[in-house]
Amino acid sequence: MAKRTGIMENKTAKGIGNPRLLPLKEAAQWLGLTVWAMRERIWAGQIPVVQFPGGRKQYVDIKDLETFIERNKRTII
Repeated sequence: MAKRTGIMENKTAKGIGNPRLLPLKEAAQWLGLTVWAMRERIWAGQIPVVQFPGGRKQYVDIKDLETFIERNKRTII
């Protein structure tokens, strides 16, 4: 049986629930951006967020991150 320490582990969307939703910080890391750069894209309407009723925390759908990447791909010649 595992020893109980009374310290709660840091659980993220990857660890529990739906792994498709990422907190802002993890979504920013996924794109290689800072959290502020991620927020700027959200405020500009480029990336939608999921916010549960009554909650403050915002999540980003991985599918929306993939769509953002596809929309912003460019070939440089």
